[in-house]
Amino acid sequence: MSVAMNDMKNSIINGKTVLGIELGSTRIKAVLIGEDNTPIASGSHEWENSYINNIWTYSLEDVWKGIQDSYQKMASDVKEKYGVALTTIGAIGFSAMMHGYMVFNKEGELLVPFRTWRNTITEKASEELTKLFNYHIPQRWSIAHLYQAILNGEEHVSDIAFQTTLEGYVHWKLTGEKVLGVGEASGMFPIDIDTKDYNKTMINQFNELIAPKNLPWKLEDIMPKSLVAGESAGVLTEEGAKLLDVTGQLKPGIPLCPPEGDAGTGMVATNSIAKRTGNVSAGTSVFAMVVLEKDLAKAYEEIDLVTTPTGNLVAMVHCNNCTSDLNAWVGVFREFAESMGMEVDMDKLFATLYNKALEGDADCGGLLAYNYFSGEHITGFEEGRPLFVRTPESKFNLANFMRVHLFTSLGALKTGLDILLKEEGVKVDEMLGHGGLFKTKGVGQKIMAAAIDAPVSVMETAGEGGAWGMALLASYMLNKAENETLDDYLTHKIFAGQVGTKVEPDSKDVAGFDEFMNRYTKGLAIERAAVYNLK
Repeated sequence: MSVAMNDMKNSIINGKTVLGIELGSTRIKAVLIGEDNTPIASGSHEWENSYINNIWTYSLEDVWKGIQDSYQKMASDVKEKYGVALTTIGAIGFSAMMHGYMVFNKEGELLVPFRTWRNTITEKASEELTKLFNYHIPQRWSIAHLYQAILNGEEHVSDIAFQTTLEGYVHWKLTGEKVLGVGEASGMFPIDIDTKDYNKTMINQFNELIAPKNLPWKLEDIMPKSLVAGESAGVLTEEGAKLLDVTGQLKPGIPLCPPEGDAGTGMVATNSIAKRTGNVSAGTSVFAMVVLEKDLAKAYEEIDLVTTPTGNLVAMVHCNNCTSDLNAWVGVFREFAESMGMEVDMDKLFATLYNKALEGDADCGGLLAYNYFSGEHITGFEEGRPLFVRTPESKFNLANFMRVHLFTSLGALKTGLDILLKEEGVKVDEMLGHGGLFKTKGVGQKIMAAAIDAPVSVMETAGEGGAWGMALLASYMLNKAENETLDDYLTHKIFAGQVGTKVEPDSKDVAGFDEFMNRYTKGLAIERAAVYNLK
C-alpha cells in the first residue's frame, strides 16, 4: 500500500475527515473531505419536489430516505477506495435550499406539509411586511410564509412551537439543537449585522402586528438560534447517528457546525465571502451576490438581502432567464451544420460562436434581443417571449447576433446590479464566475466584466459545489486557529495556490453594454406587446 493511501486510511480511522451534505432541489449530495480539504469520497441521491394541493413540497420520508442513501453511497465509496468502514468523522455540516416553511408543535410533529421556496403564495404577506419593516421581504422567506398563514387564518398557527428551514430541521433531529447558521437565518427573518442575530426592532414590530390575534407565542420563542460560522452547534446524538447511518456503524458524539443555506455554501465554495467580493452563477437562470460594506440606503424590490455565514450583509440579484435562448440559437446553428453534411462537435461550436461575439461592435450593432423563456420579476414580467429585433439600419452579422444574445442573457441581471453599483455606489473589487456561461474560456468573463465594470475571475478548479462548501464550513469549525477568520482560513488554507483566470473590464465594452442597456430598457414595451399578443 502506498504511503499516501496509508495516510488516508489512518485519517478515516482516526476521524480526521469532515463531511458536508447538501439537499439541493434535485439532488442530495454527501462529500467527505480529507485533511487537505479535498474530496476523498462522495455519494448522491436524486429526488424531485411534488405539487400537492397547490403546494410545492417534499415529504419528510423522502428527506430521510435521500440523506440516508447519499450517506450510504459515500460510506460505500470509502470502503471501496480505502478498505475501511466509516465509523467516525471529525465534523459534519448540513446545508439545503433556503427559505420555505416548516413548523412543528411541542411534540415535535410537522403541522403542515413542508412549503418550499418555490411557492409563490405569500404575496400579501410579502408586501405588508416589506412596508412595515422598510426592508424587502421576498415571498419565499420563512417570515412571509408564517405571516401569510396567519392572514389566511390557518388553524395550525396557534399550535406552533418551533419554526425552521429544511437543514435546520435535519440538524435538530440529529443533534437536538434548534439552531441555524446566520446566512440561512437571514433568509427566515432580517438580521442585524451588528449583533449577527435577528433584528430586534423588527421582531417587536411583528409581535405588535399579530398581537390582536392573541396567539400563544411570540416570534422570538419559535425561531431557531442564529449562529455564525465557526461556532459549535451541538453533537450527533445516539438517535441521530442511527438516523444518519442506518447500518449503525457511525458512532455518536461527532461535532456539527451551524447548518447553512445553499447561498452561503456557494459563497464559501467560490471563496467570495470577503467584503467587496461577489460571485455570479450563470446557467439556465442567473444570480449574483455582492458582499456589502454597509446597509443600503433603502429597500429595493429587485434586491434581496441575506448574509454570509459570518454575518456580513450580502445583496443578491436573482433572474429566471439566462442561457436557454442562447443555447436554442446554438442548436439552430448545429442543425444548419448537420444539414450541410458536417459532423458537429458541440464544444467546438459553442467556442466558435462565443468567440465570434468578441469580433462584434461594442453595442451589438444596434441589435436587440430578449431571452425571456419565463417571466422576469426584475423587469416586471409574469410571462416571457424570447425575441430578436432589429432596425433596417442595424449591423446584422453573425458576430453582432451572437454578441447580442450573450449581452441579453445578462440584461435583467444588469438591471438589478446597476441599482447596486450605480445608484447605491457599491464597490466590487472582484466577481467569481461559475456555471455554463463561463465554460468557453474568456468569453462569458469578458461580457460579464463589461456588464458590471469590474474584474471577473473563474477558477480552474470548479470546486465540488455546495456540499463541498458545507464541508469547508465544518472543517473551519474543527480546525481554525484562535482568532482566525473564515475569510483568512479560505484564502490561506483552501484556495492558496489555486490557478484562476482574471479578466479586467474593457472600457469600450463597458460603454457598449451601457448603450445596449438603453435600447434594452426602451424595448421592454416590445416584449410586453409580445407577451400580450402571442398566446
